[in-house]
Amino acid sequence: MQDRIAKGLEAQFDNHRIVFWYDPAHEFRQAFDALTLDGVEKIEVANTEFAVKHRILREEPKRCFLLYRDGPRPADIDNWLLDIELAHGVFKSDQVAIWLADLGLPISFEDVVREHQEFFRAGRRMEKLKAALRGDDTKAKLRLRMLGVCAGADGDFDTVIEALLGEQAAGKEDCLRLIDRVGLSGFLWDQMERIFGYRANKPSIGDFAIALFKSCYQSAVGGEAKLAPEALVFFRRWKNNRNAEEAFATLSTEYAEALSVTQDLTKRDFRTLIEVDFFEEVDRAIIRALVHEVGNQTVAQGEVLNWIRQRRQSHWYGAYRDLYEAIGFAAEFQQAIAQVTLGMTSLAEGVERYAKSWFRIDQLYRKFIWRMQKSGQATLMRELFEQVENHYVNSYLLRLNEAWQTHVDGAQTWSASPIPAQRTFYREQVSEFRRRDQKVCVIISDALRYEVAEELRGRILSLDRYEAGIDPMFGCLPSYTQLGMAALLPNGELQIADNDSGTVLVNGQSSQGIENRKKILATGRKGDRTTAVKAEDLMALDKDEARALVRDHDVVYVYHNLIDAIGDKRDSEERVFEAAEDTIEEIVRVVKKLNGANANNMIVTSDHGFIYQHRPIEESDFSSAQVEGDVILFRDRRFILGHSLKGNHGLRRFAPEQAGLEGSVEFLIPKSINRLRRQGSGSRFVHGGATLQEIVVPVVKINKKRQSDTTAVEVEIIGSSNQLITSSQISVRFYQVEAVTEKTQARTLKAGIYAQSGELISDSHELVFDFRSENAREREVPVRFLLLRQADEFNGQEVILKLEERHGDTSHFREYRTARYTLRRSFSSDFDF
Repeated sequence: MQDRIAKGLEAQFDNHRIVFWYDPAHEFRQAFDALTLDGVEKIEVANTEFAVKHRILREEPKRCFLLYRDGPRPADIDNWLLDIELAHGVFKSDQVAIWLADLGLPISFEDVVREHQEFFRAGRRMEKLKAALRGDDTKAKLRLRMLGVCAGADGDFDTVIEALLGEQAAGKEDCLRLIDRVGLSGFLWDQMERIFGYRANKPSIGDFAIALFKSCYQSAVGGEAKLAPEALVFFRRWKNNRNAEEAFATLSTEYAEALSVTQDLTKRDFRTLIEVDFFEEVDRAIIRALVHEVGNQTVAQGEVLNWIRQRRQSHWYGAYRDLYEAIGFAAEFQQAIAQVTLGMTSLAEGVERYAKSWFRIDQLYRKFIWRMQKSGQATLMRELFEQVENHYVNSYLLRLNEAWQTHVDGAQTWSASPIPAQRTFYREQVSEFRRRDQKVCVIISDALRYEVAEELRGRILSLDRYEAGIDPMFGCLPSYTQLGMAALLPNGELQIADNDSGTVLVNGQSSQGIENRKKILATGRKGDRTTAVKAEDLMALDKDEARALVRDHDVVYVYHNLIDAIGDKRDSEERVFEAAEDTIEEIVRVVKKLNGANANNMIVTSDHGFIYQHRPIEESDFSSAQVEGDVILFRDRRFILGHSLKGNHGLRRFAPEQAGLEGSVEFLIPKSINRLRRQGSGSRFVHGGATLQEIVVPVVKINKKRQSDTTAVEVEIIGSSNQLITSSQISVRFYQVEAVTEKTQARTLKAGIYAQSGELISDSHELVFDFRSENAREREVPVRFLLLRQADEFNGQEVILKLEERHGDTSHFREYRTARYTLRRSFSSDFDF
């Protein structure tokens, strides 16, 4: 108490030279006697008014005095010091006065403090309130700050309501009970009515919350909103607040049932719901509709991708991303299938056309299947999956490879000039760097199909200061691991061993295993320091060890195996597309690891590709041809090794010399996409044959630049000069100047309308500009801004539309672009804070 009195008096002396202290109940005598204030003279007034007056005005006119009267204040007519009292300050020593003094509030706030005394009895609440007060606070602002303390909210009225909604979601009422106990309930509901238009006979947070969801949903679907526009602005902010995600989701789920949202959605066209994300059931309804529409091909691909893009802003997008992505890939797949022509005049043209465009169908199919698998919604996606699978297998995979098989059957030797043969890889790719005395690292990923490598190229190219290009090679036959790996080494002669192992000899030496491959690598160019390492062993090296590896060798082969390891097993083959995604991530990390070890030139390639059909293989997909020959050495799903083999209508025979191989081992390959029966092995993931998917081998060349070469797209505000804002909302169009590419990347901006003082006076939008379309009109984004009531305070003034960009991963934003408008609305509100 003594300390509070001292602080209260010190606050008075900050503004006054003379302070009066009346003690009507004779309870502060000891406090007065014990009080010591620097630079202040204490005087007790006891029938000494004239002497006191002469001293403080004449004798010591600059000194500070505390004038204490032990008893009640005299009536004005009897108060000989009234003129001095009116000109200076009066210290009140009752509890309310002490609180006022402690908070630095003037006497005009006495009625507020007296009305809510229970609030001020807690020292912790007092400290929090004191920290929040500002010098220009009104009584309404004071009560608002008291609400914030009760609710544990730091901010304006919105944050108070967010906190109370959080309590509602958690099934608690602690803050609400405290607000009622300190007498702030009336103020709370008064502000709810003034700001949000919420009124009820028995107001409650639960009742307000359900009214909020209902009103905002009705407004979004074209109905009448019961609450004020301010409620929708608040709702959007709360919904998008990461700290409120759990509370929003809990209440949304509860009120979706109470408001019969599911039943209401059955009456609505999904197109009217694209911008609505107040309930999870909205996403489900949109997804069900899109699955049906895309499956029936009744919507255009461009529309589907645009709708999915808009849904990225949905609160629930993260939970349904895989489904949305799968639908988008299905739509792109359909368009690609509809537009494709599958003719060719030669093996070379077939490879060229596959590497230029046909691969994209395999890529889209893979992306669709992978996203569908990740979603875990096989039943929901069954209709669309059946449509995509049937088109992929029958309209593309089978037709393409039957057309291709005509040229395979007509080929006397296995070559497709001018497409380089896989076995020339070391001579034409690796040695080219060595001729220039440059080091090179080669990453060989088992079964890295061309379309997967093409996606990898895009990922690498999107990295700052990286260049990447891709070209096809003509793979060896049979397209299996031992031969493909051997062909990538320096070689003069390639020979399949005349036994049941399938091993391939390079210049008479086995190429099986990494130690043998190291020996063969050493024969490539005299004087070259060469080595080979497994990808996992490379990644386990520390920085110095990795640098030493690159420093001490001219050619480094890095062997990576994930796609083949997963796909070539019956129990895991259905996860091969997941393995393809993981392979891209892992190879990117290997590239970065090598670059960090000072490797500037890298090549990513593969031993072979593969065929994969997600649906279990039907009987018609197995070759009915009889395998005949004197000796069968090795048998797989897509090739047979042996002697004196006989070709027939279903099997193409190759002598070793036709395939550019030495020795006497012949092989048979089933035509088109047919499989051979083999006990115990998988049948959906296969390789070894001659299809384009198996034998078009990627060569991805990567090097590192010295200077940055990535930029973000530019964004402009369309038609923003000298415009007026005359209503509570305004529509603005934003334009992405160029299309997104690997090097010109997407940009995410925050948009809102601000007063010149910096106060946000509208709702705020996060906008993602990632359009890849070359059509300029398809890169426009319309946005509707709703003005807050605070905007009325700036009527007739210039306001600013700001586009802001986040600084890195921080919470700070920098101004990106602005446009100025004049706010000229014909109405105002009586909103007073």
